[in-house]
Amino acid sequence: MKVQMNCEKCRAQALKIAAATQGVTHIAIQGKEKDELMVTGDEVDLVKLTRCLRKKLHHATILTIEVIKEKKEEKKDDEKYTSPYYVCYPPYPMPPQIMVQDPCQSQACSIM
Repeated sequence: MKVQMNCEKCRAQALKIAAATQGVTHIAIQGKEKDELMVTGDEVDLVKLTRCLRKKLHHATILTIEVIKEKKEEKKDDEKYTSPYYVCYPPYPMPPQIMVQDPCQSQACSIM
């Protein structure tokens, strides 16, 4: 909304009027000249808000009306993050160790 706000007193009064409106959850002053009032909330009656601002501040215009859609963040909250599932198998059994000995090495040489 574009509202005629020339001084800090007018800005404070506009914020007070917007805060008193039913359904308003967030209010911000924007624009280069700080003459735009951004109001967000659930089921805000902009016509009623504009009339109240016009009574007190003499000039108020609705610039844009947007419906803010909820993002898909709610789906992400429902899906809990789980780390990848790794399967650890036990190591393969080692074959039995067989000791192989050369029969010639264990006996002494008969020539000597």
